[in-house]
Amino acid sequence: MEKQEKAFQDYYSDSMSHCYGCGRLNSEGLQIKSYWDGEESVCSFTPRPHHIAIPGFVYGGLIASLIDCHGTGTAAAAAYKREGRPMGSEPELRFVTASLSVDYLRPTPLGTKLLLRGKIEENKERKVVVNIELFAEEELCAKGRVVAVQAPDHLVAMMK
Repeated sequence: MEKQEKAFQDYYSDSMSHCYGCGRLNSEGLQIKSYWDGEESVCSFTPRPHHIAIPGFVYGGLIASLIDCHGTGTAAAAAYKREGRPMGSEPELRFVTASLSVDYLRPTPLGTKLLLRGKIEENKERKVVVNIELFAEEELCAKGRVVAVQAPDHLVAMMK
């Protein structure tokens, strides 16, 4: 996997970088990083001991958060790509979650790196749908689907 220099989330303006899952300015957050790998998006994250559900396994809410923020980041990157312009260019394209569904297929082990792979299902003007698979040690542990919609202009303007 060849990584770009900057993650999708690194292009978010400071005012849009406080999210618990993906905000680079949230020192208490997860600060996930997503990148293109061909036509798929990828993100890796190693859960910390406090992300526990029961001994040895990851809390399901963390899995949902990873899928959610990887999905909205992928949506933003896909929208910039669709418009043929570089990430970070104005006007800023940010997406919020309209719908999140997660299927937990097997318990996800704690103490191992998780890999998320996203595939674009739909990429329209204000809506992007991303299907995401979450793997631990090459085992598929969860699947998710994120319906992301472009953040309303008034919300983006309010944050600046």
